[in-house]
Amino acid sequence: MPLLYFLPPLGAVLIWSGNMTINQLTVGTIAPSSIAFLRWVLALAVLTPFLLPAAWRHRHAIRREWVKLATLGLLGMGLWQGLAYVAAETTSATNMGILAAMVPLLTVLLSALILREAPSLGGTLGGLIALGGVLVLLGRGDPLSLLELQVALGDLLMVIAATCYALYGVMLKRWPLGLPPWVVLYAQVVFAVLFLLPPYLMGPMTPVDGQNAWLILYAGIPASIVTTFLWMRAIRQIGASQASIFINLMPLFSALIAMAFLGERIAPFHLLGGALVLAGVIMAQTLTQPLGRKSPNLS
Repeated sequence: MPLLYFLPPLGAVLIWSGNMTINQLTVGTIAPSSIAFLRWVLALAVLTPFLLPAAWRHRHAIRREWVKLATLGLLGMGLWQGLAYVAAETTSATNMGILAAMVPLLTVLLSALILREAPSLGGTLGGLIALGGVLVLLGRGDPLSLLELQVALGDLLMVIAATCYALYGVMLKRWPLGLPPWVVLYAQVVFAVLFLLPPYLMGPMTPVDGQNAWLILYAGIPASIVTTFLWMRAIRQIGASQASIFINLMPLFSALIAMAFLGERIAPFHLLGGALVLAGVIMAQTLTQPLGRKSPNLS
């Protein structure tokens, strides 16, 4: 597999790592329903001049596949990212990071159930090892300390959000829509805006000001347009199960970003957790033999 195929998921996860901080910074600054809606309105405004002509040329295919496109927009944009903003109000960033790391394992499970895709040895073991690395990072070297965290409504919302995004990746792989990737992205954004409009109108509608404008800009362009396209490309190139393993790199990237821009120091548990995460990712990409494969009958 060409190494260039790994750049889209790595780039997407790097941007998402920054967006995990954005999620927490929105609390008390802008209502979840406002940023969830405004980020996609911004994305739609940026994409429309470039993609509306192409979308119009493919209008018949879009009309034929609108149910699938609407489902993808709801799962990957409306629920996954919208629920994360709501969850941030009633749970911690640590909890959100742990539950977001469930996406790879959920993807393997859903791929087996929906795509009849046998989980690979590397995907299963690598996912578990990478998840162990995430727990080491988030538990600051003591994963058992995570058991003391208080369960909140936000935790349940993040479980639902992680399941939605895992299902998004699987269905994107299952449905060959026969449309250019950017047109698929544009159609999903349109449906996401439509789905998020009612919650936005029901409020509270936070006005845009100097404190929250940059949050909307980051969420609307890099964390929406760029990451969604990179992730769709990654799923097409290496598959939903393998691409989702890269999500376990989010805690590692977040630590490096904090060290570079906030002056935080890297502790031994960062190195241990990061090594486990990287080992899991490498294992998932190299050990691709499906589990349960029968040996050929030589008799």
